[in-house]
Amino acid sequence: MTLKQLRYMLAVAQYKSINEAAKKCFISQPSLSNAIKDLEEEIGLELFIRTAKGITLTAEGSEFLKYAQQVIEQAELLEQRYLDKKPAKQLCSISTQHYAFAVSAFVNMIKKSGADEYKFTLRETRTHEIIEDVKSFQSEIGILYLDSFNRNALQKILRENQLEFHPLFEAEPHIFVSVRNPLAAKQSVTLADLEDYPYLSFEQGEHNSFYFSEEILSTVFHKKSILVSDRATLFNLVIGLDGYTISTGVLSEELNGTDIVSVPLDVEDRMVIGWIANKKAGISRQAAAYIKELKAVIRTYGN
Repeated sequence: MTLKQLRYMLAVAQYKSINEAAKKCFISQPSLSNAIKDLEEEIGLELFIRTAKGITLTAEGSEFLKYAQQVIEQAELLEQRYLDKKPAKQLCSISTQHYAFAVSAFVNMIKKSGADEYKFTLRETRTHEIIEDVKSFQSEIGILYLDSFNRNALQKILRENQLEFHPLFEAEPHIFVSVRNPLAAKQSVTLADLEDYPYLSFEQGEHNSFYFSEEILSTVFHKKSILVSDRATLFNLVIGLDGYTISTGVLSEELNGTDIVSVPLDVEDRMVIGWIANKKAGISRQAAAYIKELKAVIRTYGN
């Protein structure tokens, strides 16, 4: 097993094509194919599924790739330090529930990356998909919350999938409403105050269990309820219909403007927001940089 083979594998996984990867690596297609085949034979695993439509990683290949990325990253650090070599293209994938602070941290991470080339991915998606993304190594980091209601169920799922939850901060539930909503002027609101307003929440698709809800108090009945799939639509409906959603209370005026405000919700429940990672592999330097920016953004909001 050589660094060259690992770099070839990374290129094939990135471009999902032997021909395209060969061009980027400046070698012939047969030479690259043979290098990948030799690697697979040496480790006794099939790393890629080859079809007429292209090439994709197997489950074993996805896991192997994470270890290969760490080896390549460490080798590149040595080359940069002692051979004065230019940093390689940066890669990092994050999956998250719909949080403004996660986007703010992502923006800051990219601005500070210093990379001439990069390919970063940010997925705002459903809770089940976040877990699946991190489980399958499609994302290095996943961001979600635990509370007294979903903790046991989600932690069981995380354990079964070799995932670990790392707390970031504890949040008191807030509602997000339009600045023109009568509730916006209140110091805090109760569930009774919300009865006549449309409740907005993120749909969870076929995995629509209360445990996968992005909103705390998911079992509370609402007379008026609307499910949405993205944050922009939710905020448009908050403004257009005088609706509300329940979240952490952390808003970004820079990203979301000043038309939405956060009001404390008078309940005893608390949310613990954190990040999950796969126990089978460590996180990359870029993912660690993202976590650092998450903590910095959260400290800013805390002040």
